[in-house]
Amino acid sequence: MVLPSPKICHICLFTVLILGSMALLDAYLVEQNEGPRKIGVCIMLLVGDLCFLIVLRYIAVWVGAEVRTAKRGYAMVLWFVYIFVLEIKLYFIFQNYKAERIAGVPDTDATACKVLTLLLSVCIPALYVVLIAVDHMDYLRTFWRKEDLRSRIFWVVLDLLDVLDVQANLWEPASHTPLPAWAEGLTFFYCYVVLLVLPCVSLSEISMQGEHLAPHRMLLYPILSLVTINTVTVLVRLVNLFVYSDARVSVVFLGKNVLAVAMKAMTFVAYRQQVHNAKMPLQTRPQLLSTGLTVGMHNNSLLHEQGLRSPVQTLPEELSPSISDT
Repeated sequence: MVLPSPKICHICLFTVLILGSMALLDAYLVEQNEGPRKIGVCIMLLVGDLCFLIVLRYIAVWVGAEVRTAKRGYAMVLWFVYIFVLEIKLYFIFQNYKAERIAGVPDTDATACKVLTLLLSVCIPALYVVLIAVDHMDYLRTFWRKEDLRSRIFWVVLDLLDVLDVQANLWEPASHTPLPAWAEGLTFFYCYVVLLVLPCVSLSEISMQGEHLAPHRMLLYPILSLVTINTVTVLVRLVNLFVYSDARVSVVFLGKNVLAVAMKAMTFVAYRQQVHNAKMPLQTRPQLLSTGLTVGMHNNSLLHEQGLRSPVQTLPEELSPSISDT
């Protein structure tokens, strides 16, 4: 398939998001090291960023070209590469903060940790929204289709913020006994895999349907989100809250998880009931059939009575022929 010419403003937007977030993480990594080690970290980061820019140079053009089409294949590749590199840098930042706590260094700058969490909470969901580019989907001609798709994108953004909130508890200062090393590592890589895979699933659903996009048929992501995010994060937060007495647990997102599980479960039950009723033969639904016949007979009788009661229409006197004319 020959792609159209790339959309320059779209390329500039997601490139600024990617490069800005990468540069800020590089600044965190450099500031966490001192002496000769800082120079080595700078060299490694420059080499890695140069390789990333070479890859980004080609992927960005393809993503900017396909934004006018119904496909999001290159957007999936860009998301995968971005999260893969971003989380590697984030892992080293997390390990440096952990080493400072173990070494007994005075309390880590809480403001810097909060700024890091804010950076990730803005850049990662914003990049996903930009890659979807609903406003450029000209083949969605009706307003309600675009709004339905935006509502589903909003659920994905909430899930991304939910996972980032769980991951941010690892590097933000704690006022309690820290989690075991195995629990911290498991939590970090669970968030890593979820951020890497689930948005790609959402992008693939949009890409596979093409121009005949029907948001109500996109069921794979809601199912995976229900299991891997809303259910798992509830368990993670409850364990951290009651077992480890972690005061950083967000009870607001915990309530969001409970409501999301209930709402999605009700949606799936209603959807299965609708599919079951649609596949049910007419003979197996005697009550619906008798009800429909009764209503139809009642409507026909009313129409018949109205026809009998209506007066016979006659021509007006000025239009009726007279005897004298004949």
